[in-house]
Amino acid sequence: QLQLVESGGGLVQPGGSLRLSCAASGFTLDHYAIGWFRQVPGKERERVSCISRSDTSTYYADSVKGRFTISRGNEKNTVHLQMNSLKPEDTAVYYCAASTVDNCPSIYNVRHWGKGTLVTVSS
Repeated sequence: QLQLVESGGGLVQPGGSLRLSCAASGFTLDHYAIGWFRQVPGKERERVSCISRSDTSTYYADSVKGRFTISRGNEKNTVHLQMNSLKPEDTAVYYCAASTVDNCPSIYNVRHWGKGTLVTVSS
């Protein structure tokens, strides 16, 4: 069965850090561009960060630039999102997504979605 599973979400105080992980089973992440998206109730799912299939390019939304870092893990078939200096407005369900496009996937060309992990930034 092909699936993506996110982990690492939780409750953190403003200014804190979390590391999200995305693990794949049934297929190889090396063959896909990977994106992290987030969504809050009542709003559209937004793209936060992504890494190209070749690992030659990354993308960050302006709202997270300089604070988040995406990387392919040393562990096989994983991708991480390191989130530092977290703000309350980062609170959302974070989704991992895999796409066969070469560069940054949009919500319209994702082949596989994870079920999401909740990140809550609050004091």
